[in-house]
Amino acid sequence: MADEEQTQRRAQEPSDQATVEPSTADAVVTPSKPGVVYYFGRAVLNTTAKLLYRPKIIGRKNVPKRGPVILASNHLSFIDSIAIPISAPRRVQFLAKSDYFTGRGLKGWVSRTFFTSIGAVGVERGVGQAAQEALDQGRRILESGEAFAIYPEGTRSLDGRLYRGRTGVAWLALTTGATVVPVGLIGTDDLMPVGTTIPKFKPVTVIFGEPIDVSHHGPATSGRARRKATDEIMAAIHALTGQELANAYNESPPADTVERIKRAFRPERL
Repeated sequence: MADEEQTQRRAQEPSDQATVEPSTADAVVTPSKPGVVYYFGRAVLNTTAKLLYRPKIIGRKNVPKRGPVILASNHLSFIDSIAIPISAPRRVQFLAKSDYFTGRGLKGWVSRTFFTSIGAVGVERGVGQAAQEALDQGRRILESGEAFAIYPEGTRSLDGRLYRGRTGVAWLALTTGATVVPVGLIGTDDLMPVGTTIPKFKPVTVIFGEPIDVSHHGPATSGRARRKATDEIMAAIHALTGQELANAYNESPPADTVERIKRAFRPERL
């Protein structure tokens, strides 16, 4: 679970450059069409969730049925990556480390089947600029007309507050022209707290907000446009969840003075 958080965070941080160009050196995982495993797994997960957890789902009609769409959500628990796909009215894809899909034996089959069922897409880690490749993979998913889920905070909030969004979500939206649908998750941290492996029987609410067009902020090459677009998306998420605002990035404290200086001169987090 911690490895998946790192993959999500890296998807937000492709580089320190003002613009991000697609990487051709890294391994490319082409977005795939759903197959039997996906539909069977989704049916099982949907049925199980409805019978055991009875999630409250609001605003499903706000998710466009066709075309590229980014589901930008707050992030409280590992279970978020299951709650969103089974609640959305269409297939949703998100990034997960490729190791989940390459294991052997029964354990490998279970892992591969589960993550395929919830719409996960494997990305290579530690190959070239892995973070840039992750963001490029999200772009490819959107350009194929699919829905892509991302956590702008970069990693799970351990204190329940809503942290400042990283601008990778805006880069994706401004680069692909995809519509952004803010998603508010409430109660997933109680359902499956950090450090646990078995979900508890707690109420969960998934809210899909009204679609947002961020194109008016400017081109993806503009740092100001990316920041403004991201702030608009995070404000929409906050309106859905009512979380306390942290007004900071969700990241560990700087290790030393050098890192502190680097962050001061690099206010944008991608």
